[in-house]
Amino acid sequence: MIDLRSDTVTKPSAGMLAAMTSAPLGDDVYGEDPTVTELEETVAALLGHEAGLFTVTGSLANILGVRALVAPGSEVLCEASAHIARAELGAHAAVSGVTTRTWSAPGGQIDLDQIRALIAPDLGPYFVQTAAVSVENTHNFGGGAIQRSYDALADELDSIGMPLHLDGARLWNASVASGISMKAYASRAAAASVCLSKGLGAPIGSVLVGSAELVKESRVWRKRLGAGWRQAGVLAAAGLYAIQNNVERLAEDHANARQIAEILADAAPGSIKPDQVDTNIVVADLAATSKTVAEVVAGAKAEGVLVGGVGATQLRLVTHLDASATDCRRAAEVVASLLH
Repeated sequence: MIDLRSDTVTKPSAGMLAAMTSAPLGDDVYGEDPTVTELEETVAALLGHEAGLFTVTGSLANILGVRALVAPGSEVLCEASAHIARAELGAHAAVSGVTTRTWSAPGGQIDLDQIRALIAPDLGPYFVQTAAVSVENTHNFGGGAIQRSYDALADELDSIGMPLHLDGARLWNASVASGISMKAYASRAAAASVCLSKGLGAPIGSVLVGSAELVKESRVWRKRLGAGWRQAGVLAAAGLYAIQNNVERLAEDHANARQIAEILADAAPGSIKPDQVDTNIVVADLAATSKTVAEVVAGAKAEGVLVGGVGATQLRLVTHLDASATDCRRAAEVVASLLH
């Protein structure tokens, strides 16, 4: 099977497994796992922050980061298809008492006019108070899009003293594709998260970064939510290996995604614009075709290709290090044949 459902489906390489089995270990709940500490310090430095916290998932890193910025009963603003609003199962409300209001923009982009209209920092006792704005970069359901107005938003929020939360699950992809450093992106945010188990190929884990005080408080909340872990250096070692070996090669995934988009655009004109594929995610809209997402997913599976649906008419293919250029071309050709 060629599996392009997500970049989370990768398996650890031989080199990564070797790093995991040789990692020095300790009890991380006691703060004594040297490999976890190294990972946290490495990522914090890369992202321009004081401290980091290793978490089991990107969702947990986002829950902790938003919770640290937004008090119960207050709100965070985000784009309507953002991961924190759509794919974290209502955790920010259910766990942290945080409400959400959204703007909607093509590709999940920042829309400064809409955000200005939504911000309500203090309208008295009858309105929810806006406490933070969250941005996803790259934007998953926006087709892996890189945010275009990120610095402009950060400047505006700085001017009114409102914190920015950055869901940087695929910030590595944004950085490689744009040439903008991880630090330049993440240092603008009061709290930021990055994922190790997507494009970088680690089997598990994300890192939340922020001030030393924010991370200290988030460490308590991580344990409170039952997510403290012991000899987690086995997993942290995979993350360190991924950072050291798998970042620059993300450009290959981006090129493979563009190849897929070009093949699909030829087969179903109007389904996708290849020049709008920024990184490793291809979202094709089948509305103009006679096929349903379910039909294409099932047909592709029968031909040895796994793809996914992310909406009523939207088909998603995600490239990654376990799918070669040949694999990606084969997958695209299979899907294209089903769109006729």
